[in-house]
Amino acid sequence: MCGIVGYVGDQKAAPIILDGLGRLEYRGYDSAGVAIIHDDRIQIRRDVGKLSNLRKRVVDAPLTGSVGIGHTRWATHGAPVEQNAHPHVSMDGEFVVVHNGIVENYRELRDELTAEGVHFSSDTDTEVIVQLISRFARNGANGDVTEATRRAVQHLRGAHAIVVMSRTQPDRLVAVRIGNAGGITVGLGESENFIASDIPAIIEQTRRMIFLEDGQAATIQSDQVSIQTLQGRPVTPTVHQIPWDAVSAAKGEYQHFMLKEIFDQPRSITDTIRGRVDFEHGRVLLPDLNLSGETAKMLSRLVIVACGTSYYSGLVGKFFIEQLAKLPVEVDYGSEFRYRDPLLGENTAVLAITQSGETVDTLAAMETAQKKKALLWSIVNAIGSQAMRVATGYITMNAGPEIGVASTKAFTASIVDQYLLALYLAQERSTISHGELSAHLQHLAQLPDLVGHALESYSQVQALAAHFHNRRDFLFLGRGINYPVALEGALKLKEISYIHAEGYPAGEMKHGPIALIDENMPVVAITTKHTVYDKMISQIEQVKARGGVVIAIATEGDLAIARKADHVIYVPTSPEIISPVINVIPLQLLAYAIAVRRGADVDQPRNLAKSVTVE
Repeated sequence: MCGIVGYVGDQKAAPIILDGLGRLEYRGYDSAGVAIIHDDRIQIRRDVGKLSNLRKRVVDAPLTGSVGIGHTRWATHGAPVEQNAHPHVSMDGEFVVVHNGIVENYRELRDELTAEGVHFSSDTDTEVIVQLISRFARNGANGDVTEATRRAVQHLRGAHAIVVMSRTQPDRLVAVRIGNAGGITVGLGESENFIASDIPAIIEQTRRMIFLEDGQAATIQSDQVSIQTLQGRPVTPTVHQIPWDAVSAAKGEYQHFMLKEIFDQPRSITDTIRGRVDFEHGRVLLPDLNLSGETAKMLSRLVIVACGTSYYSGLVGKFFIEQLAKLPVEVDYGSEFRYRDPLLGENTAVLAITQSGETVDTLAAMETAQKKKALLWSIVNAIGSQAMRVATGYITMNAGPEIGVASTKAFTASIVDQYLLALYLAQERSTISHGELSAHLQHLAQLPDLVGHALESYSQVQALAAHFHNRRDFLFLGRGINYPVALEGALKLKEISYIHAEGYPAGEMKHGPIALIDENMPVVAITTKHTVYDKMISQIEQVKARGGVVIAIATEGDLAIARKADHVIYVPTSPEIISPVINVIPLQLLAYAIAVRRGADVDQPRNLAKSVTVE
């Protein structure tokens, strides 16, 4: 979960940057670095491990200068070693960059640059960015760092937050945001300005902030900030006055934490992938799982235990693990698991999924698994929580603090973690070819950007909320790997809007729920173009034949669906196996928008708690 901090002014930059990175430590990282310009020279200090290691480096070799950038990194491409830590410098020594995101086409860009004679000093995808900037500075941009950056980033695929510094233009920083890989916040001071990936990094320095939008570039100097589109059109930004209150400040530009956390998902998904995939060699790395290849091959069964949203996440995980690792999976409610005599043994693994890591029902299920000598794993968001401590192996979600009681980014992060787990098990059990594994890893690389595109449906969802917020009942339908998404969509709506909603596997509609269909019952149907598309079209026709109103979640470009459904929300085309992560986005937004329309307390819905610690 990467953090970015930048400074340009008349103070010493290094202490400000290091303090800002310290306020982002909660986001997790495996290396850190800082670059400062002084006397037309780029000075870099980097180290692996905690920020304290970097601080010691800076004490031992002090940095002078009043313009700089810093970064904390979770590895995606390349191991967490010093040469792969950010910042990265161009081969000619002119430019330095820090970056959040995944360069989906980094391999072809790297090959192209290598053929031009560029020598790479790291294994990262980030380094291709700074080498591209150097290329365009020499060819067409006349050395201008802003112009070179604008040209370079238009060759990148994926979602990115990038900050660049130039040795030959040492009075400025350039920041670019593409998609939703992470935010870029510009803090405005007096004769000094700041950049950060998140508000807490610079809230002690200023309360006046600008949030870069997708497709914008900012040139930041000590006395001015100019913003333009990637095509070079000037932009007049909105300056936000952020309150000093830490909680309100963390919410930033969003009305509620839940909305912020929904829009955090491209970044939280990127962050849960970081450090766990070796894209270069096509392997999944889960060292904290403490699972050997020999033990993986001996497993005969996996049992997933969870509650609420995490239970629905586990239902998606069942599809992943059975399909890829060829391992039978059961999904059980944590609250029910201990009240029967589950059949567990040494060749059974039990996976507990819990955002807080303190959910009492899930912990009780874990205790039962321990007593029966099962292999015990957990997927958790809260570092150091009990579910993490008692497990023999774990995967952390790395989603960052989730304040809204109704879980959103932890749901999608835990699904991605189960995808990683399925691929790791398949890899260790030899149930997947290297080519197939590489294809799945490419799906992971594309996923944050696809989620970012799905978030673009928000304005359309708001219009639907205005139309449907007074309804008393909703029905959500899905099939195959997306039927758990229908369950989760219904749960979100009932949790925060207090509307009665039910989620069903679509094939079960005729076994009961069809009796409820009439003109007052909106039916949300997940109808993306995958293997069960024709079956879902049949379900829509059955609903329409009984006077029902259909809201379809459909794949971009599917114009036929508009002739069958009353309303259509489009999501980007995606491989079926990752479609649940994308398809849940408009359902989260719909629940949120309806709840806001109804005047509900979105972040703290009645009768619910973030961590359920009593039975």
